[in-house]
Amino acid sequence: MNHQLFNPRGIVLAAIISLAALGSIAGLSMTKPMPAGADVTNTSSVKQASTMNEKLVAANTKFGFKLFSEILKKESNQNIFVSPTSVAIALSMTYNGANGSTQQAIAQTLELQGMSLDEVNQAQLALSQILTNPDPKVQLNIANSLWARQGINFKPDFLQRNKDFYQAQITNLNFNSPNATATINNWVSQNTKGKIPTIIDRISPDAVLYLINAIYFKGSWTEEFPKNATQERPFTLIDGTRKQHPLMSQFGRFRYYENDSVQAISLPYGSGRMSMYVFLPKPNTTLQSFYSTLTPENWEQWIKQFRTREGSISLPRFKLEYDITLNQTLQALGMGIAFQDRANFTGMTSTPVSIDEVKHKTFVEVNEEGTEAAAVTSVGVRATSAMPVDEPFNMVVDRPFFVAIRDNQTGTLLFMGSIVEPK
Repeated sequence: MNHQLFNPRGIVLAAIISLAALGSIAGLSMTKPMPAGADVTNTSSVKQASTMNEKLVAANTKFGFKLFSEILKKESNQNIFVSPTSVAIALSMTYNGANGSTQQAIAQTLELQGMSLDEVNQAQLALSQILTNPDPKVQLNIANSLWARQGINFKPDFLQRNKDFYQAQITNLNFNSPNATATINNWVSQNTKGKIPTIIDRISPDAVLYLINAIYFKGSWTEEFPKNATQERPFTLIDGTRKQHPLMSQFGRFRYYENDSVQAISLPYGSGRMSMYVFLPKPNTTLQSFYSTLTPENWEQWIKQFRTREGSISLPRFKLEYDITLNQTLQALGMGIAFQDRANFTGMTSTPVSIDEVKHKTFVEVNEEGTEAAAVTSVGVRATSAMPVDEPFNMVVDRPFFVAIRDNQTGTLLFMGSIVEPK
């Protein structure tokens, strides 16, 4: 785990997810491969949904909070920053190759019950189109890719759906080539503007497929923090000790929420369609106590209660790099069968495969001008033998806090994090 803080300019880099199919492929009969890098003609008519599928956004929100809560169980005293949107997209691409109980387990984990595969795919496409480049002062790019081992047959329907609905770049790659790892990592680096230079260290002899999602977000604050107002101030850590850290400050009109236990503010980017939400537990409570109330239902209620208020905000300048292997987390959320030899990915390939590893990497930087963030998630599949008041508020974020970056139009949570020690 790597925890650092940053200093860029109004940018947020969203996420990358890589799915790797890994396993023992020795002795498997290699059928004539579908050339994954070939032009897969887009003959199917992809429905262009005029409105976002609210069911998918609700599902992604539920999944995001489940994922975050599960990670917190082991890392509550550390900085955390994840992109549930990135993880959900990567797993949705994988979902297109699952059948039977494996498909059901992934659907349950992603909260997709009640939605057909076609509905999920259509909604993912519509959401990506809506999110992309929402504002002249906000850049949001979503990119997907599939990297297939030469000699392994992948089902045309699986490849086609990922190309049609996820706009995935499909490449048939010689995994034995000494340049193969660099080729995949170069794609990752390019689609995160260099913030995440690598997602894989080496290609296992068992690897058969990598599915990668990358989201890049860069947003300038609607109102930048004046640099001359930034001051070194004490920040209280979880153990009660204090450290000096730069806090940015400004006074203005913001969407704000407060109850007995928390202060919260929405800091908009550009035209205000996207915002960073900061939730600060009051001195009479703790961040852990706040997390016990952080549910999708409460989140929606809190968001509805934000009102425009005048007040001052002081926020740490920070930069964070984070990485985590999500195998145990996703197994705890109900996806255990997908990691086992009895996993059913027959919609993907006739070669028996299971998920070997799910990796997630993120980057975020917040400063006076804006935010920059990035995330990478890698899923490895292995082949197997089988209240408002009128007076101005004063919000000083000088202790551990929760942060989320949200698209206010669709309600999509691009990132969420727990900042216990800004750096």
